[in-house]
Amino acid sequence: MLVYGRNVAEKILSDEKLLKKVRKIYIQDNFRGNFQNSLGENSKFSIKIAGKKEMDHLANGVHQGIILDMEDYQYTSFATVKEKDPSFFVILDHLEDPHNFGAIIRTCYAAGVDAILVPKDRQARVTASVIKASAGTVYDMNIAEVVNLNRAIKELKEDGFWFVGTDLVGQDYRTIDYQGKIALIIGNEGKGMSRLVKEACDFIATIPMKKGLDSLNASVASGIMIYEVVRNRK
Repeated sequence: MLVYGRNVAEKILSDEKLLKKVRKIYIQDNFRGNFQNSLGENSKFSIKIAGKKEMDHLANGVHQGIILDMEDYQYTSFATVKEKDPSFFVILDHLEDPHNFGAIIRTCYAAGVDAILVPKDRQARVTASVIKASAGTVYDMNIAEVVNLNRAIKELKEDGFWFVGTDLVGQDYRTIDYQGKIALIIGNEGKGMSRLVKEACDFIATIPMKKGLDSLNASVASGIMIYEVVRNRK
């Protein structure tokens, strides 16, 4: 997997655990001096100095002068996440936009969410675009991928979680009690939550908006909801 972007690259190059996943480093010929401090003793890696045309071709022109060839991202198992006694999950119900996914990961990390749960099918996967949008925080978050989202929800209900779904029609999100174990569900950008997932919710939260606007970007809505949960749990 190719990972690119200056902030992400600097984070990876400064983390011993992530460094082990790097296979090769591409640096644009007129950017080498910019990354000399970050590379430091990491010159043991295979480093290729490349022209702008080759770099643009590898990363669709959004590399900021450096590209890392890394092992594919490894999700955390659902069982491992549950063993850590989490109290705040964010569940993504088939999000498709990688930039939304990355932005939500970044917000979850900033807010101290314990883990993110995603379905294996019809869901944006962790790609270079997601990693860049998350500013590299994808490597700091527990993200569990499950085959059957509804079964995972049932297991969490048995563990005492309350489920708050987000929708255009529901209860004002500011009136919900977020104490205890909370699982916040963010639906698909176009279709919202799937029927069975919505039926499993204990609360359906909505964000009031001015007339004429019927929805917010998924990552923006997620940020509002996540920090409301955090604010109420202090």
